[in-house]
Amino acid sequence: MPTVGVGDLKDGDFLLDVREDDEWRAGHAAGALHIPLSEFVARYGELAEAAPQDGRIHVLCRVGGRSAQVTMYLVQQGVDAVNVDGGMQEWAAAGRPVVDEKGEPGNVV
Repeated sequence: MPTVGVGDLKDGDFLLDVREDDEWRAGHAAGALHIPLSEFVARYGELAEAAPQDGRIHVLCRVGGRSAQVTMYLVQQGVDAVNVDGGMQEWAAAGRPVVDEKGEPGNVV
């Protein structure tokens, strides 16, 4: 399983958040693309349109389980994807900004 730590992420890295809508609304990484795991296969085209053609996709969930599933799916499709170890909990613990759906400070739930 390709994995990367939150500390290894750089500004501008493409982030895909696969948590459910209520988790996203409470708090997420600014600029991340949101496609819930439960809708991922049906909405895969949105990722293909938004992701950089020659860049890596960094997949996030709350702690890393759901994002690991999506990462493995993407790798099987030939996509350069990595699971972000510790997910949004590690993101927040590292002091990275978390915003709600209005762009205000958010929380990881």
